[in-house]
Amino acid sequence: MTIPSTMKAAVSERYGPPEAVRIQDVPVPVPSDTELLVRVRATTVNRTDCGYRGAKPFPIRFFSGWRRPKRPILGTEFAGEVAAAGSEVTRFEVGDRICGYCEGTFGAHAEYMTIGEKRIIARIPSHRSFAEAAPSTEGSHYALGMLRRAGVQSGDAVLINGTTGAIGSAAVQIAKRMGLMVTAVCDTAHVEMVRGLGADRVIDYLKEDFTKDGQRYDLVLDAVGKSSFRRCRRLLKPKAIYTSSDVGFMWHGPLLALITPLFRGRKQIFVVPKPDPEGILFLVGLIEAGEFTPVLDREYPLDRIVEAYRYVETGMKVGNVVVVV
Repeated sequence: MTIPSTMKAAVSERYGPPEAVRIQDVPVPVPSDTELLVRVRATTVNRTDCGYRGAKPFPIRFFSGWRRPKRPILGTEFAGEVAAAGSEVTRFEVGDRICGYCEGTFGAHAEYMTIGEKRIIARIPSHRSFAEAAPSTEGSHYALGMLRRAGVQSGDAVLINGTTGAIGSAAVQIAKRMGLMVTAVCDTAHVEMVRGLGADRVIDYLKEDFTKDGQRYDLVLDAVGKSSFRRCRRLLKPKAIYTSSDVGFMWHGPLLALITPLFRGRKQIFVVPKPDPEGILFLVGLIEAGEFTPVLDREYPLDRIVEAYRYVETGMKVGNVVVVV
């Protein structure tokens, strides 16, 4: 594979709205001895990208750069081909079709990117396209982290709110692979889609208030951050857990995660996914076996990535928004 000296990339040199992102010609990055150079064929725009681009919530600047972004090329997940490999790389070879997750280092909103071979990276099943594979890791990584941190076991009952998003749709599939009994919450238009993901039971929140459900659960997982521990407490078994993908109003989520474990009853946890070798192997195995199917909403070419950001920020996406590079 011939590697050019420059590439097209979506660059944000300042924090701001979607229009802060510009397509520019930049140098192709050079991989270190432990990194892969990936020719990116598809990526996604998600809530994480939007948060880092706009520095919202404000404390994100402690990680992303106080005055301006440390990483001007965003993108947390990718699918593409290995274009080059460092001298110490052993897991992959040039030409391998791979997809992966790169929050922190970012760089997937470009024609080429580098990534350490020990990150979450999976080989793409032969029957799956790059656009289908690109959304395999971000939502599933968060969903798996929340499920594993909650300590649920096969046979436990879980209610998942927000099952049409990237995290929620992944959580339904992964929970079923873990042997859980899944009740999913979504709107009328997507009941059959969510049922097709494997949910044992689906609650249409436009027809009934899921917080008044008569069943009790070992875990309530809010994948969109639209509910709260207070509203969902009655759904929990005596020592069950509530968790959310959002920090909540005035950051009450992390605060309750510190307070509620001090008591012996129901509690809230707040999950920041950490390195989890066993979890990574489980997730990579699902992807490579074709046993996890990300939900796709729509596709945009790289030169229309600003439109992709605008659409994601409407909060109306179903599953994942893919950018074809």
